[in-house]
Amino acid sequence: MRTEQLSFDLRVAGTEEELADAREVRASAYGHHVPELLESMRRPDPADRLPGTVVLLARDCDTGLPIGTARITTNAHRPLQLERGYELPLALKGWHLAEITRLAVAPSGDDKLVKRALMKACYLVCLSMQVHKMVIGARSAALIRGYRSIGFECLTAETGPVELAHAGGLPHHILAFDVTSAERVWHSISHPLYAWMVRTFHPNINVSPIPIYEPTGASSRSPNTLGILDSLRRRSAEPVAGSAPTA
Repeated sequence: MRTEQLSFDLRVAGTEEELADAREVRASAYGHHVPELLESMRRPDPADRLPGTVVLLARDCDTGLPIGTARITTNAHRPLQLERGYELPLALKGWHLAEITRLAVAPSGDDKLVKRALMKACYLVCLSMQVHKMVIGARSAALIRGYRSIGFECLTAETGPVELAHAGGLPHHILAFDVTSAERVWHSISHPLYAWMVRTFHPNINVSPIPIYEPTGASSRSPNTLGILDSLRRRSAEPVAGSAPTA
């Protein structure tokens, strides 16, 4: 198993200040394309603090500036946000799902690499929470192609995009990714990202357990149940057993 250093650190946002940094990245990224969203993205978002929610933050190692973020919310406590405007297909109902929202890279960041690292972190977080499938909304054809290239399936390819209230009412295609079978599938088809996602140790990506979010000045801290178990890291270093090709 090889080790690769990145030019940025990727962690779980655990303080109010870190959540504010994540919002600044969202504002700069979303506001760059949709200016009317800039101010709303800067405002505190109650969804960041809900149980079962994880906000990831990437910070440049040289400057310390925040350059990337993503939010993971599961349906363990409430329906996914996208369900306010989209009826989940029968195949997804009854499963433990995670929705990826607010994925953004600052205009000054390495868009491709930071996004790839954010997706790896999302995958690791979902593994730790025993999520069956990740779902995500995408507006542009380029984003859809990018997600499909790593194994996402477009659920709205035939029906067309749907308007998502939590994304400014803008139309999005909905895509799903099978977390539980991803490693086996990547290995069986010799996916070009398999080695980077599974067989490479990135010290800069650390989604280990940390204290849960608390407002500034809180007098006590509670353990966060989220985290990557050490066994997952050990497992990723072991040879992958042969698996049957999938259709």
